[in-house]
Amino acid sequence: MTETPKPQGLLNRYWWVIGIAIAVAIVVVFAPNASSSPDGLEKVAEDGEFAHAGEDARYEWLPDYSIPGIENEDLSTVLSGIVGVGIMVALVGGVAYVLTRVRRMREGDDGSRQVPGAG
Repeated sequence: MTETPKPQGLLNRYWWVIGIAIAVAIVVVFAPNASSSPDGLEKVAEDGEFAHAGEDARYEWLPDYSIPGIENEDLSTVLSGIVGVGIMVALVGGVAYVLTRVRRMREGDDGSRQVPGAG
């Protein structure tokens, strides 16, 4: 089995850092300018006059895209957006890590024995 060459150069090795930086930049630039109007589902519920039938969430991590205790609304929105980016990076990174480990185990690349029945 031929080994795939490793990517060379900073851009090829740290592309994910650039992606995170772009996501954070988008949050910083656009989050403070987000519309305060209700989103699509809320708008339909209000127009259909059945918004009162909805129930509040049992818990909220970041209520109304803000962080409780921070008085500056724009800063609170930006920080909650950055928290959201961090949560997504952690979730996607965790899935990528698990999938990479499974693939390596199946291929036997990490020195461990191959998984029976794999492949």
